Amino acid sequence: MSQIDYSLESYNRPKLETPNGEKKLLMHSCCAPCAGEIMEALAASEIETTIFFYNPNIHPFDEYELRKEENIRFAEKLGMPIIDADYDRDEWFARTKGQENEPERGKRCTTCFDMRFQKTAKYASENNFDIISSTLGISRWKDMKQINDSGARSSQPHNVPYWDFNWRKQGGSSRMLELSKKENFYQQEYCGCVYSLRDTNNWRVSKGRDKIERGVKFYQEAKLKLSQLD
Repeated sequence: MSQIDYSLESYNRPKLETPNGEKKLLMHSCCAPCAGEIMEALAASEIETTIFFYNPNIHPFDEYELRKEENIRFAEKLGMPIIDADYDRDEWFARTKGQENEPERGKRCTTCFDMRFQKTAKYASENNFDIISSTLGISRWKDMKQINDSGARSSQPHNVPYWDFNWRKQGGSSRMLELSKKENFYQQEYCGCVYSLRDTNNWRVSKGRDKIERGVKFYQEAKLKLSQLD
């Protein structure tokens, strides 16, 4: 049995539909590499989508600005509206106080997801959106159940349904990487928060590797280096 080719050039995208035919989607985005494939899929499906960039977990501020501008650039390329929400960094630190040493995918991540989904759902409710979703789940570094549980829980008080579509399926994660190389997105090497940066750097040092150098690595450069090794 031949394997299906899910690559960007070969994949015939099915037309997606929201769970109950909802018309207006507010899509929380964490970054352009995660959002790109999802945004293209939604555009191809003609679902009326607005991107909501709200990520007070991303530190320091220059890292936040770089990730945000990457997402704005791609949204403008697709002609897709994007909301630049408040940064709220102080509130994020207040909520995660006492969770500084939680592991990745632990309680701090749940707190972080809850904060972002609550803001997304509140904005959706106040601005006549029918449904919300998020790009967070496409990354294999994340716990999809943890994300979806947070989305469903956080959206309920605002009476806006959460769409828990599995964006990884049918090659979604692979196309995410393809598109990131094609668009030469910034290749961030940690989740976003200072604690993730700290823990990633500690792990790298323990393995004899250099610490992360922020703001300099892009996907096309990584692709070029791999081709030079072939």
